[in-house]
Order: sequence, then C-alpha cells, then structure tokens
Amino acid sequence: MFGKYGPLSFLAATVVTVLLLDAAAVADAKNFEDVRCKCICPPYRNISGNIYNKNVTQKDCTCLHVVEPMPVPGYDVEAYCLLCECKYEERSSNTIKVTIIIYLSVVGALLLYMLFLLLVDPLIRKHDPYTQPLHNEEDSEEMRPQADSGPNRGNTVLERVEGAQQRWKKQVQEQRKTVFDRHKMLS
Repeated sequence: MFGKYGPLSFLAATVVTVLLLDAAAVADAKNFEDVRCKCICPPYRNISGNIYNKNVTQKDCTCLHVVEPMPVPGYDVEAYCLLCECKYEERSSNTIKVTIIIYLSVVGALLLYMLFLLLVDPLIRKHDPYTQPLHNEEDSEEMRPQADSGPNRGNTVLERVEGAQQRWKKQVQEQRKTVFDRHKMLS
C-alpha cells in the first residue's frame, strides 16, 4: 500500500507536505494576522454595542487605540472607553495549519487503508459452502466439520482471525438455534 519502503515513505511525504505548506504560510504571512486587540463595547446612551478588532501591540491594546472611528463626541470618550473591555489575543496559524494537516493525513491514511481492505478482502476471503441462510438453520442440525482442528492449524494472523471468526459464527448459530427452539417451545 505504501510502496517499497512502507510507512516510512508516507511519513516522509507528510513531512515534505508540511514543510511546503509552512513555506507558503511564511510567504503569505501578511494575509494571516496572528495578533489582535479585541474591544467589546456595550451600548452607551443612543449608541448600540459593537466589537472592534485591530492589529496593535499589547501595550496599545486600549479603547483609545482600537475603537475607530470613535462613536461618541470628545467629552464622552473617557466614559465610553471605561465601559469597553479590551483583550489582547495571540494565535499561531502555523501550529493550526500543522495540526490540520496531521489530522487530514491520518484521516486520509485510514480512508486509503479502508479502501485497500475493501479491495483485498474479497480476494482473501474464501466462499464458505457450509454457511447457510438464517431461514434454513432449523434444517442444519449438523455443523461444519472441524477440518482445521488438526496439528496443521494456521499460524498466520489471517488464519487465526479466520479461525476466531468461524468460532464466533458457530456460537451465533448455536445461540440462534437455542433462541428459536425456546421460542417454539413457549408458543
């Protein structure tokens, strides 16, 4: 699935993709603003409440520097600014991008793995002639012969999984038969 070198080539491709996107992010750094001052001003007299955002330094994160244009006349500016709550906010857009890329890579790898299993499963799975539909279970008193109970029982993971699956199917068939028999006895 991953080629000649397995998951290592997938990991290398992911790292290269992250580095290329990070280089693109540095080139477009002017488009991504990672710092801002956000002032939330409640309603004041006949002026409705508003939220103001501006890119300023942390020391300039005050109502006087962020709220533009000032909605009140000069003598009410102090009273209006006392009501406003200003917060300095920082974020790392590169960290956000890397996190999203890793998440999408994992989801993509899982989808590719699922597709791989969907394509390979019919080739691996053998048709089981002993499996009968549910409506014929009353007629199937004898179970599948235990051909793989000998000393040559499979050692591969796939054979062990198939063996466990067959045991589970046998248990389900026995449970169904028991439930249907009890149901007939009760009616």
